[in-house]
Amino acid sequence: MPMTDESPADIDLADPQYYLNRELSELEFQSRVLNEALDDRNPLLERVRFLSIFTKNLDEFFMKRVGGLKQQIDAGVTERTTDGRTPREQWEEAIDKARPMFERQAACYREEIRPALAAEGIRICDYDELTPDQRAEMRDYFELSVLPTLTPLSFDPAHPFPFISNLSLSLAVVTHDDDGDQTFTRVKIPQNRPRLVEVDTDGDEVRYVLLEEVIRANLDLLFPNVEVVDTAVFKLTRNAEVSRNEEVAEDLIDMIEEVLEQRRFATVVRLEIEADAPEAARDLLVEQLGLDDREVFELRGPLDYRELMDLTDLDRPDLSLASWTPQPHPRFSDLGAADAGIGSGASSPEAAGEDGDTIFDEIRRKDVLLHHPYHSFGDTVQQFLDAAANDPDVLAIKAAIYRTASDSKVIEALIDAADNGKQVAAMVELKARFDEQNNLEWVRRLEEEGIHVAYGTIGLKTHTKTALVVREEEDGVRLYSHVATGNYHSGTAKGYVDLGVLTADRDIGQDLVKVFNFFTGPSLDEEFRKLLIAPVTMRNEFTKCIRREAEHARAGRDARIVAKMNALEDPGIVEELYEASMAGVDIDLLVRDICRLRPGLEGVSETVTVRSVVDRFLEHSRIFYFENAGDPDYYIGSADWMTRNLDKRVEAIAPVEDPDIREQLRFVLELGFADNRKAWEMHADGTYDQRAPGDDHEISMQKILMDQTLAASNTPGVHRGISASHPDVPETLLVESDPSVMAPRDGAESQDGDEDESAEPVVEADAGAPTNGDPQYVLDSYPEKWYVPSSRHYEFAVRTPDGDRDYRKTAEAAARLVEKYYGEE
Repeated sequence: MPMTDESPADIDLADPQYYLNRELSELEFQSRVLNEALDDRNPLLERVRFLSIFTKNLDEFFMKRVGGLKQQIDAGVTERTTDGRTPREQWEEAIDKARPMFERQAACYREEIRPALAAEGIRICDYDELTPDQRAEMRDYFELSVLPTLTPLSFDPAHPFPFISNLSLSLAVVTHDDDGDQTFTRVKIPQNRPRLVEVDTDGDEVRYVLLEEVIRANLDLLFPNVEVVDTAVFKLTRNAEVSRNEEVAEDLIDMIEEVLEQRRFATVVRLEIEADAPEAARDLLVEQLGLDDREVFELRGPLDYRELMDLTDLDRPDLSLASWTPQPHPRFSDLGAADAGIGSGASSPEAAGEDGDTIFDEIRRKDVLLHHPYHSFGDTVQQFLDAAANDPDVLAIKAAIYRTASDSKVIEALIDAADNGKQVAAMVELKARFDEQNNLEWVRRLEEEGIHVAYGTIGLKTHTKTALVVREEEDGVRLYSHVATGNYHSGTAKGYVDLGVLTADRDIGQDLVKVFNFFTGPSLDEEFRKLLIAPVTMRNEFTKCIRREAEHARAGRDARIVAKMNALEDPGIVEELYEASMAGVDIDLLVRDICRLRPGLEGVSETVTVRSVVDRFLEHSRIFYFENAGDPDYYIGSADWMTRNLDKRVEAIAPVEDPDIREQLRFVLELGFADNRKAWEMHADGTYDQRAPGDDHEISMQKILMDQTLAASNTPGVHRGISASHPDVPETLLVESDPSVMAPRDGAESQDGDEDESAEPVVEADAGAPTNGDPQYVLDSYPEKWYVPSSRHYEFAVRTPDGDRDYRKTAEAAARLVEKYYGEE
């Protein structure tokens, strides 16, 4: 373990050695993604899927991150990052780290995936493997369906070097005419033709040949009367980091359209080309595109694996993971379709699931936790918005849209609401990278319907995932809020793990009123009742929470931070976590992607553990837990611990106060750390090792959550979203305040007077006494209804009638609960 003999007072946490590089950390994550393709424990078509995902991810990495670095280099920027690197040093290291990853991907396809597919009757053929009849079939296909779409663009004294679009596959063709003159021609592989061209076969085997090979084999039809000397497939990647000045832009829509146009012609940041490409073609491309040799990737195998994703649609369940259908939420399953949103006024909050209840009755009764893709987006969030659009008592709907589907039913619900006479306001973020065009089209559609649309805020991106429904009820106007970690996107909700809370909490609703007023008004209020809002309060509030844990640890009280997020990148937060660790705070982090913190450094981060889960669904939820000496705080929301989230975006994080929802969040966090199948452990140098079950049961976080959600959906009377209990998952996090752990630990000085550390909470006189006045009598009478959990904080776990369990610290409290559930049996 590296580090130092310095005392904490001598350690300079601004030293670059304590911070990992952002770009290199992201590439470590992409290596974990690639590992899913390399892992032969995964079903074959799941490996194919990850081979495709890796290509898409690396394309975006080069467009955004490498492109941004090259832009800085060209601008002469030499300022060093927190980890001590200049833009050029980062650019060189990132490219050098990525190169062997591409080679691993190509080798995986050549040596493992392609042969395994062939063994299963799915053959991706070289052209020379085709029979004469199949070649004739492909020639007919080329002549009739492909040739008319091709446009050869030559480069010679009479023709300028052709424009080559971003991420398009091309064929470089070198020809000689009768005079021996050589010409370079670029032929774009058409994107509106299937990349995998199916070939007729006599048996059950499915055969494909790549479209570029069909074109290459039939170039004589495209280039008559000249000799085709050589060919090479290549692909360009262009920079997506186009500069923009929002302060001087007169119209944000015009600015975004200009950005999209500039991106088409942006600087080339990578050339991928076949390893055996003719040297003349390679050199010409490098010269004309102004590339450094470092930016050229010569690869053996297909240059783009994105279209292999089509193979996952084959009807081969034997080669795929078991399918998953998102489930209706148990809290909403008893609401009839006709009653889901339309009702009259308020019903009794004590009554659960009564006939005629609306979704608003259910939310008002008790907050609801949604967990996608385990819970259906359509049966939860979409149902909430549809109900609001059609409920005559709803006065207004407001929603913040960062990304949404191209056929978005969320947008349609807003349009329906406007048609039904409700006030509708939509915040559509035009600067959502790679979704700008889609969002522009939705903005125009909404405006055509007369809906108030805000495009974003100058200098900030709006990244909140929030919606607000204003409803007139018998006791006055009530606010219903949805605060989430994921987008209002039905497509990603099937593949991204996200959380959302539906609540009638008035303070949260009033906070959202302020946020939506900022989207359409001139300023953002800096005082909020409950929500943590970036960029005004969130950084300070998170910093306070971290420092509070450090103070508890110094005082000898229980102190712990557990957080789940996409990325931990902000140097300020990393430094605060180091300080907390040095004070003795236990810190457990589930960070899917970038992590600049170095865990396990002697004297600096010895109490920090970092893990990452990479599985079939993309882990996208954010959960934050602060133990607070026995009075824990839970939060969920849209922000990671990244500088851009805390300072440069509008974000919302909500506290979670409902004990049942806290229990579910606790289970998710502890399950993530129990995972020994898809989890990776981070080392201080930024590398990761995949965890293995060893002699223990194999524990997969996502599989257990699917099983638990399915069980909850199929069990009458279960009203939690999931059953938050599993024999292989430890129980160490608190759910509710626990006075017994608020006192200092043994050997620590108390700051709270002479309180008796062993004192049990007082039993309320009107709480109901156990039979015989003896709690042990009750517990002995129902031995199968309770057990002793493996928990630091709870002594008793009582099994509930719906198959879950509730924790209690004392025998008295446990006995009361047992008698409540089973005393009348």
